[in-house]
Amino acid sequence: PPTPGDAPAHAPAQASAQAPALVAVADVLADAAVPTVSQEPGDRLDVPPTEPVDVVLALGSNLGESEQTLREVLHDLAAVPGLELTAVSPLVRTAPVGGPEQPDYLNAVVLGRTTLAPRALLRACQAIEAGHGRERLVRWGPRTVDIDIVLHGTTLAVTDDLELPHPRAHERAFVLQPWAEVAPDAVLPGLGGGPVALLARTAPDRDGIRWMALDWWNAPEAG
Repeated sequence: PPTPGDAPAHAPAQASAQAPALVAVADVLADAAVPTVSQEPGDRLDVPPTEPVDVVLALGSNLGESEQTLREVLHDLAAVPGLELTAVSPLVRTAPVGGPEQPDYLNAVVLGRTTLAPRALLRACQAIEAGHGRERLVRWGPRTVDIDIVLHGTTLAVTDDLELPHPRAHERAFVLQPWAEVAPDAVLPGLGGGPVALLARTAPDRDGIRWMALDWWNAPEAG
């Protein structure tokens, strides 16, 4: 079957056709470090699903070697027990939204299936962020890596540490556009939600997307 490397690097229109081959991400990324995940009992966000549920994660970076960092983050995510990566979107270069003056971002969306509770998945993502030097100093400030849970099954929740679906996903082209490329029929539930492809076309920051690279996550070996 075709692999992401068979397509041109700047070919977003082909992204959805390539998506099935990306199920092999976990095979390519088998040797990554595994972050510690806690599932201590608490509210319903600490209760794991009885069957695997769909998850959508949004990745971003604008400090350091961002593309390499995001590849390493995929390794880390693929190694989280109870999380299976099923597709990786094209890579998008975007202008910053809000916050202080800062470099452009590289963004991507990861689709997966999980048996982790929402808060356990959050802790796993935060452990990966910390492992890559993430510091939370300024809201919407530059960061080495950001991993947001956009969607966790059908969970609708607003708590101090986690809101599902992500409360600003419906207005962020840097989330919606790569998501629509890899899942054209996806629907964002909740307030402000709707068909992801339509939301991407009307998002306030849609003009901030600079370019897309399809096969970024599977870079060729050095030498």
